[in-house]
Amino acid sequence: MHNELYMKTFKELGLNADIMKSLDDLSFETPTQIQAKAIPFVLDSKKDLIALAQTGTGKTAAFSLPILNQIDTKEKGLQAIILCPTRELCMQITQDINKFAKYSKGVKVTAVYGGESIMMQIKSIKSKTNIVVGTPGRVRDLIRRKVLKLQSIKWVVLDEADEMLDMGFKEDLDAILQETPKTRQTLLFSATISNSVHSIAKKYMQEAEEISIGEKNQGSENVAHEYYVVHPKDRFEALKRILDYIPDVYGILFCRTKYETQEVADSLKQSNYNTEAMHGDISQNLRTKIMQRFKQKKIKLLVATDVAARGIDVNNLTHVINYNLPDQNESYTHRSGRTGRAQNLGIAITIITPREARRIKQLENMIGRTIEPKKVVNGQEILKNQITNFFKDLEVPVKDSYKEYFKDYAEQLEKLSKEDVINNLLHYKFNHLIEGTKNSRDLNAKEKNFSDGRANSNSINLKINIGKSNSFDIKSLFALINSNKSLKGVEIGKINLTPTYSIFSVEKSRANQVQKALQNTSFMGKTINISTSTELVSYGRSSGRANYRRQKPMRGNKQGASRRSFKR
Repeated sequence: MHNELYMKTFKELGLNADIMKSLDDLSFETPTQIQAKAIPFVLDSKKDLIALAQTGTGKTAAFSLPILNQIDTKEKGLQAIILCPTRELCMQITQDINKFAKYSKGVKVTAVYGGESIMMQIKSIKSKTNIVVGTPGRVRDLIRRKVLKLQSIKWVVLDEADEMLDMGFKEDLDAILQETPKTRQTLLFSATISNSVHSIAKKYMQEAEEISIGEKNQGSENVAHEYYVVHPKDRFEALKRILDYIPDVYGILFCRTKYETQEVADSLKQSNYNTEAMHGDISQNLRTKIMQRFKQKKIKLLVATDVAARGIDVNNLTHVINYNLPDQNESYTHRSGRTGRAQNLGIAITIITPREARRIKQLENMIGRTIEPKKVVNGQEILKNQITNFFKDLEVPVKDSYKEYFKDYAEQLEKLSKEDVINNLLHYKFNHLIEGTKNSRDLNAKEKNFSDGRANSNSINLKINIGKSNSFDIKSLFALINSNKSLKGVEIGKINLTPTYSIFSVEKSRANQVQKALQNTSFMGKTINISTSTELVSYGRSSGRANYRRQKPMRGNKQGASRRSFKR
């Protein structure tokens, strides 16, 4: 790994004075981990780079700042091309680079993407552009028109490489990269390394250095993960109760198909939730308008497919909600990475059916995080929670300048008792919820896998001689399993951590394999001893939950608030 010791400030990274001035304007002081590793590497080396980091970790600055630092404005012709999967990400990258280049005289950036006039983009390219940011389809079109000439470029950036390949751009990427000189430096940034990304790297990169932030496919530490188990017929009702219980939701709700996305969005709007759908059948003009309103928080919940959500770059989302689990486990990482950005805390919520419970174990294994089981609340709990938070809002003092407007109304209310005022106010505000409490049945269903603390016919409990006193936790266990290639795909069930030892359940068919792989290895200098156990594993997995309880809560993210803040 390159530059393992992270530098403390941008001033120590070797960037020129013009760039530092723009960063000062943006109040950028401390680089993220990917920035602290990638920027010095690109400044000092001509080798290719594969950078693995989750969405929202500051990748744009990681590749654009060192390129800007080396752009020769006296040189004619294009010097860098940045390829990304979607129009939205293309526009965001271009805006960010323009901010970084505010004081860098002579630097010009052009964004090229579908859905806009190609003639305007051609005009911009011909006016001595230094950097082009584009989607693969439009870039290839411009190459065919002999407008975009890549023979002299020095840098190629493949941003969100995994998503570009997932979206079917491999043929376009092949055609584009074939037009570039072998002397170029290729910078590949990706959240995951799939077989298709490996194929691109092997074909077009030479002796690439690899830097990684966290484990591959690992979830962000700023995201807490939760799941609810309900029967399929209750999924939508459970969603509404979850939304009613959460204050000020601002996030993305993921669905599997275009039809389901539109159906769920329409149903939520009929119930007065502030939502819009985003999928492949939405026109580009409408998509642009929806995204503008979403970024302005005029829309609080975007209901989207995986493809439609790619490239959405919003840093302050509070929640990501999986109405359905994605078909591929890796997509869960992409989805949850939409929240918990820019040092904010976020929550990823998943609604599953009893048959899908085993997938939760697989996802925990993959992301190295506990996904905490939650119960769908009933109508009475929602009502109580919203009233409690409403009273908290009432405790905020009214400005003196407003009191004059309320004077006459206060005199009218003097005719009523304090009790009557409270009852009438609550009835007026929460009447819709009061009616809903009368038939509020229990929506929670039981999981089918690992249903109690005993190892069932398909699993076995293993005991390991390290625990909390050895700084061993849920994340450490997953890391221990994932670090051994022979244990790939092992499913971990319930986990019990004590100060001196830990017990966890695994598939019976792979228990011997786990024992052989971990026996006599070491953790924090202590030799591991592992054996089977008949001791019960408690359901709580409490140590994993504690990781999130120790965190400070998000501002405004206490459980509960009036639905009014979420409605139009």
